[in-house]
Amino acid sequence: MTNALPAPAQEPESPAAILRHARTAAGWSQVRLARESGVPQSSICKYECGQRTPRADILLRLLQVMKAGEVDSPEQHTEVLRERVFAHLREQGFHVKDGAVLAPVQDDKDHLRRLHAEAVVASRERARKALAHQEGRLLSRLAPGSEVDPRRIRPALVHVDDYRSQDSAMWRWCALHWSVPVSSGYGRRLRFLIVDQGHSDRVMGLIGLADPVFALKARDTVIGWSPQQRQERLACVMDAFVLGAVPPYSHLLAGKLAALLATSAEVRDAFADRYGHKTTRIAGRDPQAQLALVTTASALGRSSLYNRLRGPDGGLAFHPVGYTAGSGDFHFSGTIYDDLAAFAAAGAPDGSTHRHAKWDSSGSFRNRREVLSRAFQGLGLNPKKMRLHGVRRQIFLAPLAANFDRWLRQEDQQLQWATRSTAELGEWWQDRWAIARAQSTTHWRSFDPSSWRLYT
Repeated sequence: MTNALPAPAQEPESPAAILRHARTAAGWSQVRLARESGVPQSSICKYECGQRTPRADILLRLLQVMKAGEVDSPEQHTEVLRERVFAHLREQGFHVKDGAVLAPVQDDKDHLRRLHAEAVVASRERARKALAHQEGRLLSRLAPGSEVDPRRIRPALVHVDDYRSQDSAMWRWCALHWSVPVSSGYGRRLRFLIVDQGHSDRVMGLIGLADPVFALKARDTVIGWSPQQRQERLACVMDAFVLGAVPPYSHLLAGKLAALLATSAEVRDAFADRYGHKTTRIAGRDPQAQLALVTTASALGRSSLYNRLRGPDGGLAFHPVGYTAGSGDFHFSGTIYDDLAAFAAAGAPDGSTHRHAKWDSSGSFRNRREVLSRAFQGLGLNPKKMRLHGVRRQIFLAPLAANFDRWLRQEDQQLQWATRSTAELGEWWQDRWAIARAQSTTHWRSFDPSSWRLYT
């Protein structure tokens, strides 16, 4: 006879967990489940997030639909996923040509925003658990338009260097309001909140800098550096993946301020403090980095913000140098990406990744691009053609020094800095744009922070 205690009763799975696990196991997207069951995707999303509880008959119908659609072999699963990829693209408004190539999309900004809509929704849902319960506090850091006096605005930069901080949560939450999905950036990263010291540090905008891509023809042609010079000095370039303002300041053209501040002395100094003498992980060397150049690309085709933006000296702050090729992976976001990632992981042998061994020992894929490349190869699709979405972004260079190109080519020994302080750039923006805009329009005064609520 033993005195063993009975095993504790297990907690039953919630309807949200039952539905989510069943859909994941079936390899279905929310879009497909909605199409096959007749239940709106928005309702399925709320069921899985626990926002709403489905009636028993609706839950049963969803489960039965997926049961009837099960596939019996890996070949069938591959074919189903392949067809879902094409259906996903068509649902976003893309054209699929010859079963693989994405035809270029029309150069219309509203159309481009619609193409990004699903990826934006997916980003917001992923952040729900971390940010929804903080939203009241985050909303309180926005300024009601009725309380802003444009003549009292005093911009300042707050370096967001702690991912767990309230400033970090504010940065992430604000970025979720952009009409295009915001990447977290690659490699080295610098993030800043722009706050208004004249109005209780209310948030005005965001700056996000990250490692640039290694090869960018338009940039490299202007700099004129050799492969060896690029290898040694690319650490002195950062790419702005977020530059923007939040209301009501956005209505006062604070997006221009955010762009100017990306080239400020404070950003230059923050870069020097964090990365100036940080030994590189792979090469194991001290690059003695100084931030000589910031690059960026317009979010929606040709830019109206950077093209004519001038600094206090009258010169262009951002120089247009060309366009991207129109490739990337934003059109494979949300549940379709999750399913492609699972497919890629299932088909990759242990250690089969391009991730450098010195990055970490997780054995995971190097980045989203490698995940999608492996998945498309397994589906018999051409990865390069599938990434050609046709949305060409205009490329800009914003030098922080007059001789940035000669210094990056290692022809000059010292940088001739052209940076200005946040205070100087703030005064220039205020006198040049903000006060004039405030006098010519009044709709910015009606901004209510509660209108920015994402989660209910």
